[in-house]
Amino acid sequence: MKTALITGITGQDGSHLADLLIDKGYEVHGVIRRASTFNTQRVDHLYRDPHDPGARMHLHYGDLTDGSQIARVIRTIRPDEIYNLGAQSHVGVSFHQPEYTGDVDGLGVIRLLEAIRDADVDVRLYQAGTSEMFGDAPPPQSESTEFRPRSPYAAAKVYAHWLVSNYREAYGLHAVNGILFNHEGERRGETFVTRKITRAVARIVAGRQDHMYLGNLGASRDWGYAKDYVRAMWMMLQVDTPDDYVIGTGESHTVREFCEAAFAQVGLHWRPFVKIDPAYFRPTDVEHLEADSSKARAKLGWAPETTFAELAALMVKADLAALGLDPDAAREMAAERHPEAVVE
Repeated sequence: MKTALITGITGQDGSHLADLLIDKGYEVHGVIRRASTFNTQRVDHLYRDPHDPGARMHLHYGDLTDGSQIARVIRTIRPDEIYNLGAQSHVGVSFHQPEYTGDVDGLGVIRLLEAIRDADVDVRLYQAGTSEMFGDAPPPQSESTEFRPRSPYAAAKVYAHWLVSNYREAYGLHAVNGILFNHEGERRGETFVTRKITRAVARIVAGRQDHMYLGNLGASRDWGYAKDYVRAMWMMLQVDTPDDYVIGTGESHTVREFCEAAFAQVGLHWRPFVKIDPAYFRPTDVEHLEADSSKARAKLGWAPETTFAELAALMVKADLAALGLDPDAAREMAAERHPEAVVE
């Protein structure tokens, strides 16, 4: 049985990756930060009492700001694979907490790399990069595209990317960078724009919300499904020669288009429900990201399985279900509550 360690296991990607690895027969260990409230909702379905000999997921307290804890976990577990998904991953928040973002997303990777070296384990490391590192570089963006970060988050991730590359060359570590474009799903955090939109759709239909506030509707992103992308993470570590890969769908859509696709699931136009708040505009923004993932398709055999329309539909359906609504009933409720906004 292979053993994997996941930082950020309680996040969207970490929880989907844990599902995937357990299905593949792994024993999975996750690093979680200590909190006074439970924050493990996304992995609760995997939890079994650690005294149960059949338990396949185990959680450990740790934080990327504390290298000694990370080192202790690695020495104890001696994993075959490490997936570093832990991060302050909200671009907007990084402008308000730039020092913390740099500490976790940048220096945290140094601590992890040094912990791996000190533990002297034969391990393969996946480092979660981001398309935000490309910034305003012209699309489509591939592994050879210049990094031009436009946020503290992106800059910290660029630092981490080159650290991983350097440690791979300097010390022979089996480490890869996955440069993943935007990936969403029903487990996406509620402050990220796609989930903010789909959650608002459900709440508007249910009469719990009248409208929502957004920022730059013209920002264009390459949006895929998180489940497809964690599969790519695993595939990268199965290749004997470590390398870096861009992962994306190759299609780009604006925030405006996502609004349209989400509200269409309940038969409504989006315009009456969306207001613009300048507070959501970033000091420097990225206008257009679109992946060229031909390398991953050729060398890994990876390809996305979920379309943009399917992604919007599954997210809206999940948020409706969370309020006890099925899609057909939601359409009827939407038409009754907002006849002026019904799509003809």
